[in-house]
Amino acid sequence: MAAPISEGTVPWPKAEADRYTAAGYWTGRPLGDLLRETADRMPDTTALVDGDLRLTYGELADRADALAVRLLELGLTSGDRVVIQLANGWEFTVLTWACLRAGIVPVMALPAHRRVELAYLAAHSEAAAIAVPDRLRDFDHQTLAHELGKEATGPWHVLVAGDDITAPSLDLRALCDPSQDPAADRARLRSLAPHGRDVAVFLLSGGTTGLPKLIARTHDDYAYNARASAEVCAVDADTVYLVNLPAGHNFPLACPGILGTLLAGGRVVMLPSPEPARAFATVAAEGVTHTAVVPAVAGRWLEHAEEHGAEAMSSLRVLQVGGSRLADELARRVRPVLGTTLQQVFGMAEGLLNYTRLDDPEDVICTTQGRPMSPDDEVRLVDELDRDVPIGEPGSLLTRGPYTPRGYYRAPEHNKRAFTDDGWYRSGDICRMTPEGNLVVEGRNKDMINRGGEKVSAEEVENLVYELTEGVSQVAAVAMPDPTLGERVCLYVVPAQGHPAPTLDSIREAMEKAGVARFKLPERLECVQELATTKVGKIDKKALRADIARRIEGRTS
Repeated sequence: MAAPISEGTVPWPKAEADRYTAAGYWTGRPLGDLLRETADRMPDTTALVDGDLRLTYGELADRADALAVRLLELGLTSGDRVVIQLANGWEFTVLTWACLRAGIVPVMALPAHRRVELAYLAAHSEAAAIAVPDRLRDFDHQTLAHELGKEATGPWHVLVAGDDITAPSLDLRALCDPSQDPAADRARLRSLAPHGRDVAVFLLSGGTTGLPKLIARTHDDYAYNARASAEVCAVDADTVYLVNLPAGHNFPLACPGILGTLLAGGRVVMLPSPEPARAFATVAAEGVTHTAVVPAVAGRWLEHAEEHGAEAMSSLRVLQVGGSRLADELARRVRPVLGTTLQQVFGMAEGLLNYTRLDDPEDVICTTQGRPMSPDDEVRLVDELDRDVPIGEPGSLLTRGPYTPRGYYRAPEHNKRAFTDDGWYRSGDICRMTPEGNLVVEGRNKDMINRGGEKVSAEEVENLVYELTEGVSQVAAVAMPDPTLGERVCLYVVPAQGHPAPTLDSIREAMEKAGVARFKLPERLECVQELATTKVGKIDKKALRADIARRIEGRTS
């Protein structure tokens, strides 16, 4: 029997909760009810497009209600957790909506996750089910999902989206079929509606120390996250939003993403990947007005437009770029090359969102990462002693606010390090603030590698190498610069005495065999006699990052 979620969460203090409610940020209404309300207002309007499939708001809402009831009939109850590892498709949206209606809590995994990550997420959340594709990019997700069930301590349901459904898997698409009695479904779900303070969804942290932490986002705070983002981004009923980043990420899910667009009555278009030719064709075919990408994708889109033209992008009004800092030189090319407004987004699944505004001067749009979304977002930049730094000076970012939770789920020891006693979240980002209040991201003060927007914990990679590779005395994982992805994973290894130096291929093969996500695999190996250390004897990651940058420059110059 899974423990109640409330036992592992850290609530906002009552005074702050009352203040956010009085300000209208928190409405006390569950996200599922808010989505259903939009559907009732415009049932015949197209809500979701996935290839040839087009669903109106009424059809989408009825499918979600039918699925919610069927999940309950399987034995799931309000507060149960479901790991969602689905590709970008209509099934993701219907299942997420259904969970929000029934009070079942989705745990947003990523398609790239494998056994290591999924086993941890299932165990830590005490999940009762998992939703996966049958196969994706030649990987058998269905078989892995059943193997994970052998470690489950309670009921374990495997929901599969695809054409190759094998027993005892449940056909997710069939479960999403419309009900014969939508009114009865609505009545049943009305009596089970969660409270606004209940957890709506678990997002994943960037995972700076080991495997990712679970971020409990409530109906109140996540609905505000999506609604306020939609307002800042000019998302309304005329919006056509293209989802081409993995939908389980906070960015395409609710910034404003799928939820913000659907709450506003716009249309969501699902696309499996941001590959330029297909993305450009989809923008043209659907009249896409808004989309979100990471800097590496923005660079590929700019190259494609310069080679093939940008006529297909004529409907695009806003290109959001986030996940890691966009280089100023790339930012300045967006409007001239793509003919659209760039919106830089600097945020985190833990809450705080910063946006450049659509009417900001071009210099602000191209050289800053925006300013906080909410009037009640609190931001401090501090030095190593938590003293506020002057405007224009770099400092470590601390934040509180109406959509920034006060702690990770079931992580009391980590929370002592990640949050101050008075509730400030230590983001780990080094920023400076302009006199106008915009933030400029300078880097990280935690040991994280940002590979094209996917966050890789150096500590996790190091632990895996120690565990899986024989003859390793010392190992350090660091970020190495990359013109396409921003950073890649570089591994420094000191071989143990009497052992041959490992090879990059052998390390990658061992990690893949163990079920580690591919984006975490090291892409360069440097075998050395000793690692640089600081004066107090710690491995000097700063020196190693500088060393690999010099090595790359020497090789490419």
